[in-house]
Amino acid sequence: MSAKHDKNHLASYIFKDIILGGQDGLVNILALVLGVAAATSSTKVVLVAGLAATCAEAIAMGAVAFTTSKSAFDYYKGVVKEEREEIKTVPHLEKKEIQDIYKRKGFKGRLLSQIVSKITSNKKVWVDTMMAEERRLFPQEYSHPLRNAFVVGFASVGGSIIPLIPFFFLSVKESIYTAFGLSITALFITGIIKAKITKKSWFKCGIELALIGTLAAVAGYLIGFGLEKLL
Repeated sequence: MSAKHDKNHLASYIFKDIILGGQDGLVNILALVLGVAAATSSTKVVLVAGLAATCAEAIAMGAVAFTTSKSAFDYYKGVVKEEREEIKTVPHLEKKEIQDIYKRKGFKGRLLSQIVSKITSNKKVWVDTMMAEERRLFPQEYSHPLRNAFVVGFASVGGSIIPLIPFFFLSVKESIYTAFGLSITALFITGIIKAKITKKSWFKCGIELALIGTLAAVAGYLIGFGLEKLL
């Protein structure tokens, strides 16, 4: 695998973390601030609640990203160890697996033999090939748990700030509508960007994220409105 290919994959994984953290932070804080805004006319109360939740959200998302990535990478290393042991103890079977993999890709005859010989002549290449082709496991996505935690955490803060922006400048009532519109627009744009990574319809992804945000906002607002009437 070329260095350029590795960099492209790394950029893709980081971008996914940014979308994950930003989307989660925006949706959660949007629901929370609209819920609080429905129950109070104080922008200070909304901002304090929103900023406190933003900090908690970022820490929680970063912690989850770290533990998830670390667990996945530990599993990857365990499977690598298993593959190395199998290459050492039953090399003929592992060589047959390489042969079968590339035969399914359409290679045959002398060319197939050359490919198998080339791969199995280097144990690192051999193991890497088994991990990618047989196990379908790739370490780039989770080999840096701390990086993943920081990217997701900071992206969460970035997403969380979006629904809070109007409350710094407008009244609570005006901010409710502005925060909703701003957040749904941001989610739709995020969906378009996400579609480029997942190779899906940009419109479908945009509407999907916008709908998720809308449902969260409506739920948060109704809960806040209901609690304000009850308490």
